Amino acid sequence: MNRLFAMFATVTLTGCAAAPQVMHYYPTGTDSEIQVSWPAKPAEPKLEYAGQLLGESNFSSEEGVEESKGTRFLRWIAGLGQSRAAPRQLIRPQTGIVDANGRILVTDAGIPGVMVFDEQAAKLTIWRDAATNQAFVSPIGIATTKDGKILVADSALGFIAVLSSDGRPLSRIGSDVLSRPTGIALDPETDRIFVADTPEDNIKVFTSDGDFITTLGKSGTAPGEFNGPTHLNFDHGRLYVTDTLNARVQVLAVDGTPVSSLGDRGLYVGNLVRPKGVTTDTDGNVYIVESYFDHLLIFDMTGQFLLPIGGSGSALGQFFLPAGAWSDQHGRIFIADMFNGRIVILRYLRS
Repeated sequence: MNRLFAMFATVTLTGCAAAPQVMHYYPTGTDSEIQVSWPAKPAEPKLEYAGQLLGESNFSSEEGVEESKGTRFLRWIAGLGQSRAAPRQLIRPQTGIVDANGRILVTDAGIPGVMVFDEQAAKLTIWRDAATNQAFVSPIGIATTKDGKILVADSALGFIAVLSSDGRPLSRIGSDVLSRPTGIALDPETDRIFVADTPEDNIKVFTSDGDFITTLGKSGTAPGEFNGPTHLNFDHGRLYVTDTLNARVQVLAVDGTPVSSLGDRGLYVGNLVRPKGVTTDTDGNVYIVESYFDHLLIFDMTGQFLLPIGGSGSALGQFFLPAGAWSDQHGRIFIADMFNGRIVILRYLRS
């Protein structure tokens, strides 16, 4: 009997390799056939729905490739049938980036760790280690350096984890000066690292080697002062700071000099109450996540309100306590729809 079992197992493992995988942006059971754009027709559309990321359900076998009945039987005999392990899915996504290799990296405080969607390799990976023998606890902000290292701000651990491009812990930044880091952004010109230290109401600045340089801002409501800063974005020499408890997004020069402010506190659509993620598109329009009202609000570079997307719910175009936002060079806008456990992808349509 043991010999028979071994024979079946050998045939299964050597003759029935896993079917090639592909990554889909419209997982089974989602709105893949629906075409939605904003603003609604007959107005000229500026954004369109481009899919969503959930986890394992974004990956499947190539069309037309499937196991034979004999293969499935042998896998069952060898004990390689359906796994009882929980699927690897997003739980509480925070924010993310698209790296130089096109991989989409998402921080998730529910896992906790970094989920890596690699379309080119058709592979899903989860990085759970912030340092040697130390797991992530509450990963929030994420950025990538010119040489491919990944920086992850863990608000509970109180430092920036420096990872290799394949997720191996290398070092840490800011353990001695950071209290509860959240947002992180890099200046591509100077390689300086900007970190939002939320309870300290300031932005800490480090060299690319992790040496502390200076602090930008202090507690207050004046320009250049902060109250609970969270998410950061760097674009064309400007640092965008979500000044969350002041209900605004401040725009700063590299040296911290205030340049402008976006958003007004209020209860109408287009106002801010608890802004979170902030990003920009290829034309400089600014996207701000308004988490309290479950909206994505879009402004032009002068601060003029252009368009709202959202409302509370789980349907297409709705959000439930969204968090971070980021963009890529292909005009895609990503929103971490936190309590819906997904990343919603929009595509910016240039005029």
